[in-house]
Amino acid sequence: MARPKLISDEQVFGKLRHLLATEGEKAVSFFRIGQATGLAAASLVQRYGSREGMIRAALMAAWDGLEAETARAAAAAETAQGLLKALGAGGAEVTDLALLVMDFRDAALRARAERWRGQVEAALAAKLRDREAAAMLFAAWQGQMLWQAAGGKGFKLKDAVKRLG
Repeated sequence: MARPKLISDEQVFGKLRHLLATEGEKAVSFFRIGQATGLAAASLVQRYGSREGMIRAALMAAWDGLEAETARAAAAAETAQGLLKALGAGGAEVTDLALLVMDFRDAALRARAERWRGQVEAALAAKLRDREAAAMLFAAWQGQMLWQAAGGKGFKLKDAVKRLG
């Protein structure tokens, strides 16, 4: 009979994503995650099978969270700008976006990114009533997020929304 999990997958994934964000993928090991969570490395091996399996499970869970947050924001926002503002101010899932897109070698993770992009573009298209404008706005928003993280300023998303809407 399996023992009950005292440390949830969600807690493990949070520690793993934090380690990815602060020290990079090479820092992630069963030993390091075990230290961070208080679990034995052997317990982590039993749960996830391999280091890559553990990282993939954490990133898939983050995609689940991001898709749920996107659905909530799309339902609550009245405008395209409101939707993007809500997503930009989101919780851990939105913050993890940089981690989620850092490596698209995994086809399943790449497919999740494409599915999420489609979800956001569909929500934007519903607000703008224009699928092409939604795709352009999504690209502009992602570009803005990338360059803001790198210290860039100047581009205002609200100006793009006004031109496209």
